[in-house]
Amino acid sequence: MTPADLLIVNAAEVVTCAGFSEAPARGADQSVVRIVRDGAVAIADGRILAVGASDRLRREHHVGEDQIIDAAGGIVLPGFVDCHAHLVFAGDRAVEWEQRMQGKPYLEILREGGGILSTVKKTRASAIGALVTGAVRWATACMEHGTTTLEAKSGYCLNREGELRLLDVARTVQSELPLSIVSTFLGAHVVPPEFKHDRAGYLELLDALMVEIREQQLARFVDVFCEKEAFTLDETERLLIRAKSLGFGLKLHAEQFSSSGAAALGARLGAVSVDHLEHVDDAGIAALAQAPRPPVGVLLPGVPFHLAQSDHAPARRLIDAGVPLAIATDFNPGSSFTPSIPMCIALACRTLKMTASEAVVASTINAAHALGLGAEIGSLEPGKRADVIVCDVPDHRWLGYAFGSNPVRAVVVGGERVFD
Repeated sequence: MTPADLLIVNAAEVVTCAGFSEAPARGADQSVVRIVRDGAVAIADGRILAVGASDRLRREHHVGEDQIIDAAGGIVLPGFVDCHAHLVFAGDRAVEWEQRMQGKPYLEILREGGGILSTVKKTRASAIGALVTGAVRWATACMEHGTTTLEAKSGYCLNREGELRLLDVARTVQSELPLSIVSTFLGAHVVPPEFKHDRAGYLELLDALMVEIREQQLARFVDVFCEKEAFTLDETERLLIRAKSLGFGLKLHAEQFSSSGAAALGARLGAVSVDHLEHVDDAGIAALAQAPRPPVGVLLPGVPFHLAQSDHAPARRLIDAGVPLAIATDFNPGSSFTPSIPMCIALACRTLKMTASEAVVASTINAAHALGLGAEIGSLEPGKRADVIVCDVPDHRWLGYAFGSNPVRAVVVGGERVFD
C-alpha cells in the first residue's frame, strides 16, 4: 500500500463530486455530490490516494501529527475551479459602477469610451511590475477563498505588445503562486479606439496574434465577446474557426445583453464553454442541449448582483434541458469585482434558483470541464490531483445558506498546504 504523506480527517462531510470525470454532470446529475460522512482524504505525491471513513483511513495510513489536517467537523471538498476570470488589469471602475447604480446603461458607458476601454487605457499605461503585483494580489485572494485553479483572460490591452504582456503576467503568477493558472486569449474583447474605423484590420491583427500566442504556448483557449458594441456573430465565427484550426480550445462570451445566437454557434463549433447566457433563448438552449458534447454553460451570478440588474441566466431551464452548468466569479474591475466563489454559490442559490448541491457541482467538477480539465481536477477521487479545501461549516448546504463571510479554513493545492 502506498503510504500517505498528508491526511485530512474528521470531516462531517467529504463532498467528493465523484463520477463525472469523463463528462460534466447534467440534468438530474447536476445535484449529485456523493458525500462520505465522518470522512477523510489521504494524499500521496500530490495525488488523491483514498477517500473514506476517517477511522479507517487513520488506521491504514500512519502519519505524523504534522501531516494531519483536522477538519474538526467541517466539510472537505474539491478545490474550487474559477473557470471565468479576468485576472490581469490596472486601476478600477468605481466611478462607473456608481453611474451604473444611478441607472446609466453599461453599453452607453462603453460607447462613451468607458467600461472595458477605460480599463484598457489604464492597463496599457501600467508597468509590468505593477501588473504582476496586482495579479498576484488578486490571485492570492481567490486562493484564500478556496480557488485552486483559476482562469486568466487577457483582453485589457487590445494591441500586440500589451496582449502578449498580459499573458506573460499570467504565466509569472503561475510561477509565483501554488494555484494553477489557465490562460485564455481574449483579444476579441472589444475593438480598440485606434481600429474604430478599421474593424477588418483589427481582425487581421487578432489572426496574427493567435499564431504568435500559439507558437509561444501562452494560452490554452481563445474567447470572443459576441455582443453589441463588441463583435458580431459573423466576426465571432471567423475568429473561432481560425482559433480552432490553430489548436486552441474555444470559449464565448454569449448572450449577455442580447440574444445573439452565440450559444448555438458555440455548440456547433464544439466550444468547451459558453459563458453568461442571461439572454439565451429557447433555440439557444435547444442547440446546447442537443450538441453531441454540449458546451458547459458558465453562469456568472456576481455580474447582475454587482450591476443591480434584474436579468439572470435561466439556470432551471438550462438544467431541465440537460445543459451542464458551471459557476464562476467573472472577477474583473468593471462588472463583477469579487474573488469569492463561495459568494457566487450563495448568489446562485438565491438569484438562479439552483440548489446548494447543484452550485457545488457547478463550481468544482463542471467548472473543471469548462477548462478541459475534468479528468485531472474538480472531484475527490483516487488518482486526481490533490486540490482540496476545508470549509468551517457543518454541511455543504451552508455554502449557499450563509453569505458574506469566507468559510474556507484550509487549502491544499497539488498535495501541498497553502493555507491551514
